[in-house]
Amino acid sequence: MILGMSLATFTALHVVISLFGIIAGIVVVYGMLGSSMMGRWTALFLLATILTSVTGFIFPFAKLLPSHIVGLISLAVLAVALLARYGRHLDGAWRWIYVGTAVLALYLNVFVLVVQGFVKIPALSALAPTQSEPPFVAVQAIVLIVFVVLGWLAVKKFHPAPKPV
Repeated sequence: MILGMSLATFTALHVVISLFGIIAGIVVVYGMLGSSMMGRWTALFLLATILTSVTGFIFPFAKLLPSHIVGLISLAVLAVALLARYGRHLDGAWRWIYVGTAVLALYLNVFVLVVQGFVKIPALSALAPTQSEPPFVAVQAIVLIVFVVLGWLAVKKFHPAPKPV
């Protein structure tokens, strides 16, 4: 039992939170490309992504795993994103810092989604049983390239109008 739930129920909750975070993150990055703040979507994205990492640490484990390292990196990146967005209000360099950290946080979630896809989906698992085979490496390389391009475009295009005082 985890937080009063069976392991299967807790896992399902963790996956749903993660998928909400990914979907909200895609909406937020799309909004950045149009220079939109996406206030509620941003809050949902950041909250769901934080919860994804936090709930990942609640699963039983005996040793530090690569997933824990990704979770720690994600939480550190999200702390900077929160500071940039809500603490520094995107002033000056905090605008591109926010964009970079938000896109990186989304990338980390999608990276884990791909890993889990290759672990849990039999057809993908057969293609890359150790996750070092060319299909896995190719998919992760494509995902990385897409996020680098999206991040670069978002930094260039995300210039939201200042709020009237």
